Amino acid sequence: MQLWVGLGNPGPQYAMHRHNIGFMAVDTIADVHNFGPVQKKFQGWMQEGRISGENILLLKPATFMNESGRSVSEAMRFYKLDLSALTVFHDELDLPPFKVKVKRGGGHAGHNGLRSIDQHLDADFRRVRLGIGHPGHKDRVTGHVLGNFVKAEMEPLAEMLGAIAAEAGHLAEDDDTRFMNDVALRLSES
Repeated sequence: MQLWVGLGNPGPQYAMHRHNIGFMAVDTIADVHNFGPVQKKFQGWMQEGRISGENILLLKPATFMNESGRSVSEAMRFYKLDLSALTVFHDELDLPPFKVKVKRGGGHAGHNGLRSIDQHLDADFRRVRLGIGHPGHKDRVTGHVLGNFVKAEMEPLAEMLGAIAAEAGHLAEDDDTRFMNDVALRLSES
């Protein structure tokens, strides 16, 4: 069993924020792979399903970004999972918009959701980094991250989310390199 977590902030006013791209990714995966109904669990929203023969739990913490670790650690303890079973989808300032990279472990680079998970568990989990680009100056970061995607970004956003969901089987099979390559290939063809 694997736990895939999308990071974001709950509430309709945050739905299209760049910071909520993790929520968008797990929602798209759930739709494409016909996951079960949403259940309120572990201070968040959970859906269960299968991808490439693997049992996958999708979790969107409802705790707000800076407390995500509470929800994630509760689910990890309940299912007795170790960190190798955890994948976190999150926005990444240091990647160009709509680029997707996977890495294991590392720092949180000021990301409050990752910081919270690190504090509750440890930093040695898989991260699917979803590029939102950097606004150019550190004084503009908060407004950029907490700003909505603009109209011109909707098509590339939808293409990226679709590519992630289409290639999610490689993540389920623990083939991070193939996942990244196939997502990049799909995006280069769109």
